[in-house]
Amino acid sequence: MGPVSILPKYQKLSTWKGDSAKMTHLQAGLSPETIEKARLELNENPDVLHQDIQQVRDMIITRPDIGFLRTDDAFILRFLRARKFHQADAFRLLAQYFQYRQLNLDMFKNFKADDPGIKRALIDGFPGVLENRDHYGRKILLLFAANWDQSRNSFTDILRAILLSLEVLIEDPELQINGFILIIDWSNFSFKQASKLTPSILKLAIEGLQDSFPARFGGVHFVNQPWYIHALYTLIKPFLKDKTRKRIFLHGNNLNSLHQLIHPEFLPSEFGGTLPPYDMGTWARTLLGPDYNDENDYTHTSYNAMHVKHTSSNLERECSPKPMKRSQSVVEAGTLKHEEKGENDNTQPLLALD
Repeated sequence: MGPVSILPKYQKLSTWKGDSAKMTHLQAGLSPETIEKARLELNENPDVLHQDIQQVRDMIITRPDIGFLRTDDAFILRFLRARKFHQADAFRLLAQYFQYRQLNLDMFKNFKADDPGIKRALIDGFPGVLENRDHYGRKILLLFAANWDQSRNSFTDILRAILLSLEVLIEDPELQINGFILIIDWSNFSFKQASKLTPSILKLAIEGLQDSFPARFGGVHFVNQPWYIHALYTLIKPFLKDKTRKRIFLHGNNLNSLHQLIHPEFLPSEFGGTLPPYDMGTWARTLLGPDYNDENDYTHTSYNAMHVKHTSSNLERECSPKPMKRSQSVVEAGTLKHEEKGENDNTQPLLALD
């Protein structure tokens, strides 16, 4: 069964003549609302979809220094959607996607869910992925920063787990159009942990997510952030685009401002939502299979580079439940402020991914 649309119905759907006849296989499975959203927001036109894709493909010859390992229609289409069908921008993103992988070969070696480093990060909840989407059809990703056990998970492995998760999720064409939301809970994140967020690894993450991945991020939301997280702004600002800086919101412990942007019915109780507390193993079980300790192999069928299977061995103990630090958020009265430049940085955009 295809994804269930939870978008509000538009009063007027597409006015193209013969819509059903013009639907290409690349739009098969999309809800009418999502097709209309793609037309209005992304300039997607099924009449010229294949021409748009071919024009991007024709640019590949201009970058002989890059190995474009995948160039099929469905793959190129996600880059067009991520850049609102501006073909030059879509090609630039496509080139950066493969160039990033060429420049960071070790990150993408054994780039599978059963890789020991990736598996540990997934089991520890990096990232968390909520089952349901928000009221705009966006997938919600969660990061509980304090759960980063630096003796167990390197930052690079956490980044690899996030990128692998996005690769799996972006196969869904609805998410290529509707996009993602990221919520980072900084509760109990220590200064010692923050000291490990060096400029080089922050730059690696920004390049991998902002500059080299075909996903639409509608917002990145920080909650319960300590003062030293603000200091990171000076480290990452040179690497951020203006558009990027506008898409993160620092809510502190005021969840009312978060709820103005993401309705409580789509959030777990840690964020003042009406859903049960988030189970850290949910997404790991999705990738590794319902029983990720058995001897069977699991494969993600829609992306052949990402075989999800169990590695025999001593990783069984890593799959055991372990205590996780939870959000200490409280709801305070208040609204999301839009202040002038130079005023309280606590409500200013810090980081966003597009």
